[in-house]
Amino acid sequence: MLIKRKSFLQLGSLATASLLMPKFLKAFEKPMMVPPGNKVVVVIQFSGGNDGLNTVIPIRNDIYYRERPRLGITKDNTLQLTDEVGLNPALASFKDLYADGSLGILNNVGYPNPDHSHFRSMDIWQTSSNSNEYTNTGWIGRYLDAQCSGCGKPTQAVEIDDILSLALKGENNNGLAFKDPRKLYSISNEKYFKDIEADHHKGEESADYLYKTMSETLSSADYIFQQSKLNPTTETYPSTGLGKDLKTIASLILSDINTKVYYVSLGSFDTHVNQQEQQKRLFTELNDAIKIFANDLKKNNRFQDVLMMTFSEFGRSVSQNASGGTDHGTANNMFFISGGLKEKGILNAMPDLSDLNEGDLKHTVDFKNVYATILNKWLGADDGLILGKKNAYLNFI
Repeated sequence: MLIKRKSFLQLGSLATASLLMPKFLKAFEKPMMVPPGNKVVVVIQFSGGNDGLNTVIPIRNDIYYRERPRLGITKDNTLQLTDEVGLNPALASFKDLYADGSLGILNNVGYPNPDHSHFRSMDIWQTSSNSNEYTNTGWIGRYLDAQCSGCGKPTQAVEIDDILSLALKGENNNGLAFKDPRKLYSISNEKYFKDIEADHHKGEESADYLYKTMSETLSSADYIFQQSKLNPTTETYPSTGLGKDLKTIASLILSDINTKVYYVSLGSFDTHVNQQEQQKRLFTELNDAIKIFANDLKKNNRFQDVLMMTFSEFGRSVSQNASGGTDHGTANNMFFISGGLKEKGILNAMPDLSDLNEGDLKHTVDFKNVYATILNKWLGADDGLILGKKNAYLNFI
């Protein structure tokens, strides 16, 4: 079958969506052993702006209950961690992780001059930029650029999604995005794409780039699929979206693929209306998937080497709105889950609800300090080079 070049160019999205592969993945076409102690980061993005105050609840703060007469979660209905702090009742497995010393909670995380737009604030978090800067590379993508420079066996980053997030896009290297290694393998081996590749003759630079990207996909998809089958998890994960995604990540972590960062999203947490039910549903999905995932890693002696991190682009307003929800806010909390935490539990002070900025929380921890800590202390990377400047380190790892 003859495939015309013009027809293929009209399908250029193939090279930028779920089949986008980094050129350095070919370095792994021969089996390799992941060294013991190989550190891995799993980023869980709470898309839409999660309400941190109804996640980690200040159960003795009168202002919280005054500002949320209908939305405030009473002390008796929380999962109490301390005399001052309770967890959302849907996060029972997080309380168990807190009890066994593998959960850290960092409060008041944000950045100066916060933006209330979902898209702009998410860009700031994903690129690790200041609110007045615009950058087209992500912090994980720049990590790939930095650690892959001149090395023979570069590591990679994987997003369990159909489209690659800005966070994983570098100047010279990208992470890769796919929902399922089997599906990726199946699509890449369809006769249609094989014929396109065979029909290509070098010519226009833009066309050559698209063909080259697809060729790398075809040569790499089989490797990913075969590696993912080496040590598939035997645990029964929830049949939810996040459950399936974490099952895929677990099987890859337990395989010989030298992936350092996994990225997955859960949402939407944009709870302007009907917040209680929406947050409960999402947290139930999170709770059930994390419970199995953490136990899976523990059984396979990988929990010490895996760090899970959650974040959201911003928190919500301190006061409830008239629609049974909350509006866009600023600072928020982050969860860290690992068997390798050096500090655990409540890592810093709860939000000061008596000292607000136009009704919003003030941040006391810049999220770039979190990134610097993970890059330097967990991944052994040059955080100053990747983030553009040196930032203060935290002590949770």
